[in-house]
Amino acid sequence: MAALGIAMGGGNWFSALALGVTLLKCLLIPTYHSTDFEVHRNWLAITHSLPVSQWYYEATSEWTLDYPPFFAWFEYALSHVAKYFDQEMLNVRNLNYSSSRTLLFQRFSVIFTDALFVYAVHECCKCIDGKKAGKELTEKPKFILSVLLLWNFGLLIVDHIHFQYNGFLFGLMLLSIARLFQKRHMEGAFLFAVLLHFKHIYLYVAPAYGVYLLRSYCFTANKPDGSIRWNSFSFVRVISLGLIVFLVSALSLGPFLALNQLPQVLSRLFPFKRGLCHAYWAPNFWALYNALDKVLSIIGLELKLLDPNKIPKASMTSGLVQQFQHTVLPSVTPLATLICTLIAMLPSIFCLWFKPQGPRGFLRCLILCALSSFLFGWHVHEKAILLAVLPMSLLSVGKAGDASIFLILTTTGHYSLFPLLFTAPELPTKILLMLLFTTYSISSLKTLFR
Repeated sequence: MAALGIAMGGGNWFSALALGVTLLKCLLIPTYHSTDFEVHRNWLAITHSLPVSQWYYEATSEWTLDYPPFFAWFEYALSHVAKYFDQEMLNVRNLNYSSSRTLLFQRFSVIFTDALFVYAVHECCKCIDGKKAGKELTEKPKFILSVLLLWNFGLLIVDHIHFQYNGFLFGLMLLSIARLFQKRHMEGAFLFAVLLHFKHIYLYVAPAYGVYLLRSYCFTANKPDGSIRWNSFSFVRVISLGLIVFLVSALSLGPFLALNQLPQVLSRLFPFKRGLCHAYWAPNFWALYNALDKVLSIIGLELKLLDPNKIPKASMTSGLVQQFQHTVLPSVTPLATLICTLIAMLPSIFCLWFKPQGPRGFLRCLILCALSSFLFGWHVHEKAILLAVLPMSLLSVGKAGDASIFLILTTTGHYSLFPLLFTAPELPTKILLMLLFTTYSISSLKTLFR
């Protein structure tokens, strides 16, 4: 892998960690894979066999293309390698096609593109303060951080068993964070803008990026008390940032704007009719809200306070992705979830603006924005908890208090991913991998801050 050669400059131990986790990923190739495997196979077929004008209209399969254009082009590029493995996987009408060669290609495509994640972890390690470094290699913050990121349990099971390309995408996010720590703001902004056009779930943390770049890059000086010096505002810098966002967006959405298909693309990216909760409920506020509504409806039926004929047929407990109406509590709209999310973000955004603490303050705000979106967002996937877990890894090796929060967040967050792997053969694997990761996290961080 290309990233391993680059990582050699950071010591052989990093290369060994990266190589070790790559071998583990190879061992997971034969395991269960979810419907996301067919989703991405279908996207390979769509982008390879159809003209661009039909990508966001094709609906032969129920798994229609619903990621931003950059990811569609990513699938297009992969499809030109896929044809050398099995041409039949690129037939749009070959629904649920899964030959052994298709399996190998798709699994190895995830492993190969993880090279970007490996490089991003290497760059993040450069941003870690090594003052607490112990005598032993395994007690050094950079070593611990590398293990926490490269061997992250959640990312392993979501990408290399369940099947997705999150490692590649989180690589872009971690690399953008590293660039901001290195005060390479334009590069960080560019990488995040590109990331948004690969997968729009990263809009969850966009407020942190926007406020931080405006406050710490576009305003070039502070007063002695730390408050903003308004006359230090740089129009050149804000125009430069705006130009980056515009050019990336134009490159991504421009072809579809020229085809008068932008509304169609946006309808695919934001399908609000899928309902408040995902089929597998994320453990957030709306899960509690739904559960309370269900309990109240049962009590109402038992006490004959509710008419059974007037109870909505679509149920949030059916396991289906659909819209439904709550029975007792007020039904929730996308706008309501947006308002709740923004309110939850406000304290961290306020602190980032009025009490800036540099890149670490930005990272804290990013994590809190991710958690706010996870708790109150519309149709949140359980996998979205990784948006907070992975960045929290960077803070965990800096302070003991952050390490404690990380352990709570990662243990509960990873456990919430267990329903993704519901087949019996994977039960020992997921339990063993989580126990190993959790045990290492506790022991290593305890040693670091003893």
